[in-house]
Amino acid sequence: MSRQFSPRFAAFILGLSVMMAGQACADPLRDEIAPTGKLRVAIAVSEAGGAFWSTKNESGGYAGVPVDLGKEMAAQLGVPVEYVAYQNSGLITDAASKGEWDVTFLPKDPKRATEMTFGPTYNVSDATYIVKAGSTVMNFRDLDQPAIKVAAVNNTTTMRGAVAHLKNAKVTGYQTYDEIFGLLGNGEVDAFALAREQLDTMAKKIPGTRVLDETFRQTTRAVAVPLNHPLALAFASKFTTDAISNGTLRKAFDNNGLKDSPIRTK
Repeated sequence: MSRQFSPRFAAFILGLSVMMAGQACADPLRDEIAPTGKLRVAIAVSEAGGAFWSTKNESGGYAGVPVDLGKEMAAQLGVPVEYVAYQNSGLITDAASKGEWDVTFLPKDPKRATEMTFGPTYNVSDATYIVKAGSTVMNFRDLDQPAIKVAAVNNTTTMRGAVAHLKNAKVTGYQTYDEIFGLLGNGEVDAFALAREQLDTMAKKIPGTRVLDETFRQTTRAVAVPLNHPLALAFASKFTTDAISNGTLRKAFDNNGLKDSPIRTK
């Protein structure tokens, strides 16, 4: 004699089976690192370029070393990538506890290490200053004078480094690289603190400006995830280490105008 189940009971059994199958297929890593179903990569957008900044292209998409790394990381996870754009690294840091992004690649310093968790370094660059056209400043001693106005991108590792380095010159923070570019070009600030690679590019665009030879700090850029995301950190750390050794990082550099830039991680 065959046993007949009521439609309601059959629906219950089907629902239970689907739920159990879903639990069996649950991926703790993806649940933690991509809770929305996409890998949200925080990027800072500016014309500065280099190993940290990303640029916006004519089609509305983004290009940059962090863009390429985020795309590859998402592919390894098997999820789509979504870029969350900010005006600077300080704003990325401010959003770390707000659930706005899942992973980022940005400059590291002790203050930021209390607001997010860093993995391996993917780039080290030298920070220095560019001086406006016609400036008589030749070195750090000339620069560090009370009448000198130095610009930096607000709430960044470079700004904090410049404030600590200069005892007499006034360091003023601005929201974006592009704003400072205009101020320097117009001679409204005497100098701009940033990574040498970006300042060398700026010097080619603003005739008469000059990048100082000295270095006041090294900027360490690393992969990072929000606090208390151990599975995400482990995956992002392995990804970055592998990217350095297997050529993924070199390819990202080459694709973004950095073919002549060595991979420096120390």
